[in-house]
Amino acid sequence: MQDEASSGESLAVSWDVDSVSVPGTLVKPRANGPFPGVVLVAGSGPTDRDWTSPLLPGPNGAAPLLAEALARAGIASLRYDKRASGSHSPEYWHAMAGTMSMQSHVDELAGAVRTFSQQPFIRQDQIFGLGNSEGSLHVLHYQIQHPAIPFAGLILAAPPGRTVGAVARSQLAPQAAALPNGDALLALWDAAIARFVAGEPVAPDAALPQDVQVLLQSLESPVNLPLARELWTADAATLLRDIDVPVLVIIGKKDLQVDWQADGELLRQAAAARSNVTFVFPDDANHILKHEQRPRAELTLPEVMPRYNAPGTTLDHDTVAALTDWLRAHIQP
Repeated sequence: MQDEASSGESLAVSWDVDSVSVPGTLVKPRANGPFPGVVLVAGSGPTDRDWTSPLLPGPNGAAPLLAEALARAGIASLRYDKRASGSHSPEYWHAMAGTMSMQSHVDELAGAVRTFSQQPFIRQDQIFGLGNSEGSLHVLHYQIQHPAIPFAGLILAAPPGRTVGAVARSQLAPQAAALPNGDALLALWDAAIARFVAGEPVAPDAALPQDVQVLLQSLESPVNLPLARELWTADAATLLRDIDVPVLVIIGKKDLQVDWQADGELLRQAAAARSNVTFVFPDDANHILKHEQRPRAELTLPEVMPRYNAPGTTLDHDTVAALTDWLRAHIQP
C-alpha cells in the first residue's frame, strides 16, 4: 500500500511464534534496493507496532514517524505488534499466561529479523536493531545470543542503565514526596517489591494509593509472569558489556522515565573500554524521541505521558538527525 505523501511503501508481513501470528509493517524506500534495514522494537506493556497503547491516549505513535524518517534516508524498517499488544492481543492472553518471558520477546524479535531478511530488497548483512525503553533490553538480549542473523549495530533509545525496578521507583519518588506520608508509602512500596522479587505474593498494603496497589498486583498477573520478575532486575548497562557491534545510545534530556545522567552514566561506565559506542543526549527529546519544547523544570510524568501520542506531536529533529547520521556512518557499502 502506498501513500503519495509518504517517502516509503508499506507492506504487511507476519510470522508465527508458538503458533501465534505476529503481524508487522514493513516500510521500504521508493527506490531501487537492496536497502539496509532497521527493526523497531516497542517499549513496555501493551505498546503496539506504532508505539501506541490503550494505556495512553492518542493515535500519533512515534514508530510510523521513525519509519518515514528512515525511508527518507534510504533505509527500510520493520515494526511489529508484540503478542501481548495490538488488536489481537485479547485472543492470545489466555494462551500466553505463564509463558511470557524475556526469551519469548527475543523469539518474537528473531522472527522479525528472519522475515525482514527474507525480503529480496533487504540487505541481510545490514540489519540494525532499534529498541525503545524495554525494547532496548530485547535487542541486547537478541544480540548476545549470537543469532544466525546478527544485527550490524544497535540503537538503544531511552535504555535503562539502572535496573527497571530502580527506574520505576525513581518515577514514583517525586509523586510520593508531594504527599504528607510519602516516605512511609515508599517504604511500603519497597516491601511489596522485595516480596515480588523473592517470588512471594506481593500483598500490597492497604495504606498505599489504590492505583499503586493495582500496579503492584498487575506485576504478578499470570499473563505477565515470568517476564515481570525477569524484567524488574534487568538493566541495559550489564548487557551492553557483552556487545561487540557498534552501538548508539540516545537518551533525551527531557525524558522523565529514563534519566540521561543517572542511566547515562552507568551506560558510559559499561562502555568505557569500547570505542564503538556513541552517546547522544538531545536537549529536547522525551522518552519516545519526540520533541518537547517546554523547560524540563515544568514537566511532570503524570502530565507528560498522556501527551506522548497526541495529534501534532513530532519527532525531535536533532534526535532524528543524530540517528540517521549514525546509521549512514555505519552502513557498509
